[in-house]
This record gives sequence, structure tokens and C-alpha cells, in this order.
Amino acid sequence: MRLWQYFFVGLVLVATTGCSPLVLVNGLSPSAHYDLKSDLAYGSHARQTLDVYTPHSVDGASPMIVFFYGGGWREGSKDNYRFVASSLTDAGYVVVIPDYRVFPEVVFPEFVDDGAEAVAWALQHASEYGADSNEVFLMGHSAGAHIAAMLITDQRFLAKHDIDTGNLRGFVGLSGPYNFLPIESGYLLDVFPENNRDASQPINFVTATTPPALLIHGTGDELVFPSNSETMARRLAEHGVDVTLKLYKGVGHAKVAVELSPPLDFTGDTLTDTLEFLRLKTL
Repeated sequence: MRLWQYFFVGLVLVATTGCSPLVLVNGLSPSAHYDLKSDLAYGSHARQTLDVYTPHSVDGASPMIVFFYGGGWREGSKDNYRFVASSLTDAGYVVVIPDYRVFPEVVFPEFVDDGAEAVAWALQHASEYGADSNEVFLMGHSAGAHIAAMLITDQRFLAKHDIDTGNLRGFVGLSGPYNFLPIESGYLLDVFPENNRDASQPINFVTATTPPALLIHGTGDELVFPSNSETMARRLAEHGVDVTLKLYKGVGHAKVAVELSPPLDFTGDTLTDTLEFLRLKTL
């Protein structure tokens, strides 16, 4: 490893939950290989906008990935995740990154409704950006993985937009909370109202028609426990769903996502495992 790589890794990993590392990663992620259309409205609210990244030099329609970022359902910005689009467009995928409403503006299930609206927009406009609407994957990190998991498991969200979850090609969940009850304290008691709390758990809605899934989690994650991915993987397998579970020894919550960055993909396996899963699930 070169000296500058050690230095840069140190900068990024010192503060794994703040936005500053993401700004650094974005700044070193190449952008010349894609076109960006930003702040496209998929709904009427201020945070209901998305960015579309289209790779250059791709023959024919490309698969599409809709990526939901994390932030504890109360913060986050699509602008901080250009590094994700940099890696995935370089591999030939059209990438859509939505913002969505967060607490305290909304509570569950409204941010999942926003996710459904964003996916509906992406499917409707896929051809305009050189994407194949029959080759759409959902992907997310942390709270974003929860939103994406709700969309692929609880069919009611996408059904509001006449979308069959079985037509999605797959789901990639990074450090996701899928089975996190009981909530005993903190702001999450308000984010997930008690009268609707059981409905917030993706694990409760798995069926045989749930799309294939890749679940990635670090065993050193102290924010979202790895048991979330482990129990979700077991539930998917019990229903005959094609699922792959990857547990990265000692890796923490944010590093799983940061490893998607072009300058940091050498630090772990997230990008390699993600691209392998996407390749195998693309027709």
C-alpha cells in the first residue's frame, strides 16, 4: 500500500459516522466517466428529489441500481454518496440516488413511501437514461438498507404504484437493520410509532417471491448488530429465496459503505462482492 493510501484511509476512518469523510471520498472519486442529472423531482416535497448517474460508452440498455443512503432515518444527503455512483457507473450501471423525507418531518412508514415513489420514478424514466426497466436492483446502507428491504418484502408499498416486487432483479443490503425490535429508548421510539412498529420489520414480510439478496455486514458493527443480517438471511433461506450473506470480520458500520469508493475499494470486499452479485443476477 502506498503512503498516500495509508494517510487517506486514516482520514476517512477516523470519523466513520460524520459527513466529512464522505466529502473527502467524493473528492477523490473519479467523475469523468458518467453524466449526472441532479435534483430531479419525484414528488412534491422538498426532499423528494433524486440524482441520476449515467455511464459513458455503454452499448444498449444498462441495468439500473436505486441506492438509498443511511442516516438513522433523520439525516443524510444524496450529495454525499457520489462515490457510490462513481464505482457502480464505472461497472456499467445507471445509478439513481434519492433523497427522502426524514424524522421529525415524517415517521414510519412515510420515508418508505418516499422510497417507493423514487423507485416508481426510476422505472418510469429508465429508458430516458439508457437503463433497462427489467434489470433494476435496490441497494442501501443502514437506514437506507432498511427502506430498500421494506420495498422488496412488503409488497404493499410498490403495489401502490402498480409495481410487482417480483420483477426487481435483486437487493444489496449493507449494514442493514431488518429485525431490530424491541426499541427501548431514544428517538427511534418516535420514528417508529408503537401502533405500527411490527410493520416496520422487513423480516416479517419475507415470502417466496422476495427478490434475491446479498446481505453484507461487519462483525464489528456496534450501531446495527450483525444479527440483523444473520436472521434476515435465515428467514430468506427458509422461504427458498436466493440469499448470500457476507460477514466481514472486525469491520464497523460505516466502513462497509466506504469500501464502495474507488480510492478505498482496496481496503475491503464490499465493491467486489456487490459487483459479483449484480453480475450473476443480471440476465
